[in-house]
Amino acid sequence: MKKLLISLLVFIGISAYAQKIERVEPPCWWIDMDTPLQLMIYGENLKGSTVVTAKKIKGITVGKIYNADSPNYIFFDLNIGPKSLPGRYDFIVTTSTGEKLKFSYTINNRKEQSANRKSFGSQDMVYLIMPDRFANGDSTNDIQTEAIEKADRKNNGGRHGGDIQGIINNLDYLSSLGVTAIWSTPLLFDNEKTYSYHGYACADYYKIDPRFGTNELYKEYVAKAHSKGIKIIMDMVPNHCGTAHWWMKDLPFKDWIFTFDKYTVSNFAISTQADPYASDYDRTLCTMGWFDSTMPDMNVGQPFLNQYFTQWAIWWIEYADLDGLRVDTYPYTEKNAIAKWTKNILNEYPYLNIVAECWYSDALSISYWEGAKKQKDGFCSNLPSVMDFQLRAAIIEGFRDDKTVPSWGEGVTKIYNSLALDYAYEKPENLLIFADNHDTNRLAHDLNKDYSKLKMVMTLLATMRGVPQIYVGDELGFTSSDGTTGHSQERIDFPGGWISDTLNLFKSSDRNIEQADLFNHTSKLFNWRKTSKVIHKGELIHFRPTMGNVYVYFRYLGNDAVMTIINNGQDNYVVEWNRFSEITAKFASKGKNILTGELVRVGDNVVIPAQSSAVIEF
Repeated sequence: MKKLLISLLVFIGISAYAQKIERVEPPCWWIDMDTPLQLMIYGENLKGSTVVTAKKIKGITVGKIYNADSPNYIFFDLNIGPKSLPGRYDFIVTTSTGEKLKFSYTINNRKEQSANRKSFGSQDMVYLIMPDRFANGDSTNDIQTEAIEKADRKNNGGRHGGDIQGIINNLDYLSSLGVTAIWSTPLLFDNEKTYSYHGYACADYYKIDPRFGTNELYKEYVAKAHSKGIKIIMDMVPNHCGTAHWWMKDLPFKDWIFTFDKYTVSNFAISTQADPYASDYDRTLCTMGWFDSTMPDMNVGQPFLNQYFTQWAIWWIEYADLDGLRVDTYPYTEKNAIAKWTKNILNEYPYLNIVAECWYSDALSISYWEGAKKQKDGFCSNLPSVMDFQLRAAIIEGFRDDKTVPSWGEGVTKIYNSLALDYAYEKPENLLIFADNHDTNRLAHDLNKDYSKLKMVMTLLATMRGVPQIYVGDELGFTSSDGTTGHSQERIDFPGGWISDTLNLFKSSDRNIEQADLFNHTSKLFNWRKTSKVIHKGELIHFRPTMGNVYVYFRYLGNDAVMTIINNGQDNYVVEWNRFSEITAKFASKGKNILTGELVRVGDNVVIPAQSSAVIEF
């Protein structure tokens, strides 16, 4: 009996301290991928371990094994040949002490033509959603034991309960608006104590935040959006993680993140990335300093991390069947490291569109990050697209100045002058154009809730070169409830997204006259735009705004053309047909105003009222 008790205690002791494999990332992989696979294995005292397949597997072999600085990680290359078969396979890890640990790993067949997937582009209208503030489709996930922050709609800076199911429930609303692509702010697990709703401080790169849903639900969301002709763009943040990320307690390598003797914030001087005279001190502080005290700066140039992030992006594209990526804070990462990451993804998906946030106020600085061309210093970002922040500023400033005779270079001439700098870009037709987003003031706030101006902005976005993006609620004139600015105030809940809401703006019957007019204007434009090849692929010719603060431009393709007239002045504008004869002579003289349905003939007496627009399709 005594011996039995001793044996039992020994067994209990061994079980309590037995090693186990806690994480294997990426969670699975696919056959016929061009990207080499390197698995990260996490568990106690794995340094010096060997890895073998439990039995011989056709086409699958274990390659080189790498130790990390931490004793609790190993990395190893897993070779998956073209003749491999899909399945779930067992692997044996033998530690330096001789203990054998087993884990299983799934290899899937790749979806046919996955590498050549079509992406979003100039044919689309992108709708930006902050999921926590859009709609609460499943209130049972509002509070999760593993998540620190709980839902509290009274706290402007807190979580409100919006989720993936809420987006799914309102896909018909988005389709009716003319949306063909959704970019949502990050949906991955953000477990910071406060402000976790925005999702930009990731705690797990392979897990949807449980307050938003599950990985499986995200996959379902993508499939349902696709069934309605809507593409899905994932927001990715390789520049930084969150302090709540699981690896922050045990980093694989000492240089996995950038560390200092004391907390050091970035100087945010992104101009240093291209500045030929920038000091090393300023440049490195920009790319190594933390974006925020809760956002450790990732060393994307670290070889294992660069591979980890490459596989992370590819995994989500393949797993969820994504249509594109948006990359946050792109110029805050060391430029050659982030360019390599971008190129790695495009090597796997050569037609994928990736748009990056490069927040500069001028075309020259933005263009440094755009395209496959080499800059004077030899740098090439490989980015297919960037966000046109210069045009955004010109839109706000231009429409604010609505004098009939604005000062030189003011009014909508600002928009004209912004577009005149397109020579700086490799593919201006692929720039993301917008009037606001989750990081700026609300469009309606900046334009003083002037619905006439909001309609003119929608006209511009729907017909201008580039990929138009609308921020959630722009189609209804959303502003903060108290008229103030700031993230917490302006990232408002969509009325009707919560069962308790008395107002439901998803329903046309609950909108006031101005909201209904703006929604109908926006919907008409973007549903028409879905099939307009001239807008998708056409060339642009524009005419310098007249003294009446009127901007006229044409999109043309073959014998077809679209004429856009924006009258930002206080007087009616009579179309000056002779002024536009160089372009009007090339297509049929009959057209139709797609906003009013009126027939238009070149040479007719066409009057555009003050503070309005017209779109004439010839």
